[in-house]
Amino acid sequence: MSTQTQQRDPLPLRLLDGITQGLNVLGSTLILILMVLVGVDVAGRNLFGAPVSGVPELVTLSIVAIVFLQIPAALRAGRMTQSDALLGWLTRTAPRAGKGLATLFDLAGIAVVWVILQTTWPIFTRAWERGEFIGALGDFTAPVWPVKLTLLVGGSVLILQFAARIWRRYA
Repeated sequence: MSTQTQQRDPLPLRLLDGITQGLNVLGSTLILILMVLVGVDVAGRNLFGAPVSGVPELVTLSIVAIVFLQIPAALRAGRMTQSDALLGWLTRTAPRAGKGLATLFDLAGIAVVWVILQTTWPIFTRAWERGEFIGALGDFTAPVWPVKLTLLVGGSVLILQFAARIWRRYA
């Protein structure tokens, strides 16, 4: 994305891009924290015979959180995995049809993520209300609701980024 394109975007899209970048940074920070935690755990196991409690559980929870924190930025930057052969050819030979097919892809993305959000909401509310956790009592426990909330926030921003792609395509 060029700076010129970014400056032409209306304020709501620039705010969305700022939120997207913030989530991306948060996901990268979480990766860094996990790297340090795993390193300390491995060192503790090998040097002192004392692993850090809860590292496998935290890694399990964090992977999902990282994906949903960083996927809106991947979409915004055009780094989502897709086959561009047909779309590229269609865009070159019939630009309107290419735009239409790209828009269908974005609408399908919105629909899929919407279904994920719809099915995650009750799981989040149940985890919040019941205080669900991962781990073993007396050793290590961590609540699961923050990850479910991250999925809801990241998924919502992803839907907005799909919609922003459609807006930018026709603006």
